[in-house]
Amino acid sequence: MLRRQLVLGLAAGAAGALLTSPALAEDTIKIGLIIPMTGQQASTGKQIEAAVKLYQAQHGTTVAGKKIEVILKDDGAVPDNTKRIAQELIVNDKVNFIAGFGITPTALAVAPLATQAKIPEIVMAAGTSIITERSPYIARTSFTLPQSSVIMADWALKNGIKKVVTLVSDYAPGADAEKSFSDRIKAAGGEIVAAIRVPLANPDFAPFLQRAADAKPDALFVFVPSGQGGTFVKQFVERGLDKAGVKLIGPGDVTDDDLLPTMGDAIIGAVTAHMYSASHPSQMNKDYVAAFEKANGFRPNFMSVGGYDGMHLIYEALKKTNGDTDGDKLMAAIKGMKWESPRGPISIDPDTRDIIQNIYIRKVEKVNGGLYNTEFQTFENVKDPGKAPK
Repeated sequence: MLRRQLVLGLAAGAAGALLTSPALAEDTIKIGLIIPMTGQQASTGKQIEAAVKLYQAQHGTTVAGKKIEVILKDDGAVPDNTKRIAQELIVNDKVNFIAGFGITPTALAVAPLATQAKIPEIVMAAGTSIITERSPYIARTSFTLPQSSVIMADWALKNGIKKVVTLVSDYAPGADAEKSFSDRIKAAGGEIVAAIRVPLANPDFAPFLQRAADAKPDALFVFVPSGQGGTFVKQFVERGLDKAGVKLIGPGDVTDDDLLPTMGDAIIGAVTAHMYSASHPSQMNKDYVAAFEKANGFRPNFMSVGGYDGMHLIYEALKKTNGDTDGDKLMAAIKGMKWESPRGPISIDPDTRDIIQNIYIRKVEKVNGGLYNTEFQTFENVKDPGKAPK
C-alpha cells in the first residue's frame, strides 16, 4: 500500500512538473534530441546526430550567453518509447526544446506533452501533413510528403505517364503520399491501376512488386521510409520491373543519399521529387557536404539537413529572445523565420509553422563513378498542399 502511494505521488508530481515551463534564468539551455539510433530507421538517427554535431562544431555551443546542451536519446522509432523518453526529458532533465522524431507516430506521441509543458517540439524528420496541427508548439524543418508527391504527379503527367501503380508503406506518411499523388493524377485524367500498401515493419516487398508488375503500369510510384530504399530497389530489380520498362518514381525517400551508393546501376534513371540532394549545386551545399563527409566518412542525406536546419532554427530563435526560453516567446520568434539552407532558401510558414521550401525533380545518374540524385527542375517556395492555414 505504501509503495502504491509513493508511485501515485511521483506520478502526480511528474504531471505537475509537465505543466510548468523550464526556468528562464538557467545558464544552460537543454535540447532533448529523440531519434532512432537502432532499428529500421537507424540511418535517420545517424544522419541527424551527425548534422547536429556538425552544426555545433561550426556555430559553437553558446547562444545569447547561455550554454547549449544536447541530450540524445534513442527511441528506436517506437512511439511508446518516444513518449516515455520525452516525459523523462521534460520532468527530470528540464529540457527547453524537444527535437528529432524519425517517423510520424513518434512526433504525434509527444505533441500533447509539448502543449502541456509549453515547450517547442522541433520536427527534424517526420513528414505527415497533420503533425504541426497537433500542437501550437510544433515547428518542422524537414518536409511533408504532399510537397513532393503532388509535384511528382505533375511531372509524371507532363511526361506521358498516365497509368500508375502506387506502392506505399502502410502508415500515415504512406497514406499522405498515396492520396496527394493519386488525387492529382486522377484529376488530370490519369489512372491508378492498383494501390498497394506494405507493412511498415520488416517488409518483404517481393509479393507486392509482383502485383505491381502484373498490372503492367507505365510507372510505379513508391514511398518507403528512409532506410528501406535499398531493400526495395534490390527486390524491384529481382522481380524484373526495371527490365519490363516500368519507370520508378516517387518522393525522394526511396533514393535516399545515405543508401544510394549501394543500390547498383539498376536504379539509374529513377525520377523523384524531393527537397534535398547531396549533389545540390549551391556553394553552401558543396561546403556542407565536404564538412559532413570529412567529419563522418559518409554522405549527408535529406534527414541530415532536417537536423542541421532544426539546430539553426533553435539557435536563431534563442538569439531573438535573448536566451529567454519561454515557449510562447520562442514560438513567436520561430514563425516566419527565413534563411538559406544547404538545400536552398527555406522559411517557416507563420500560419502553419510548417516548412516552405524548393522541391526539385531529380534523376539518378552516375557522376564521377558514384550514384547521385541530379536535380534538373526546380519548383520554388512550395507550401504543404496537405492542409490549409489555421
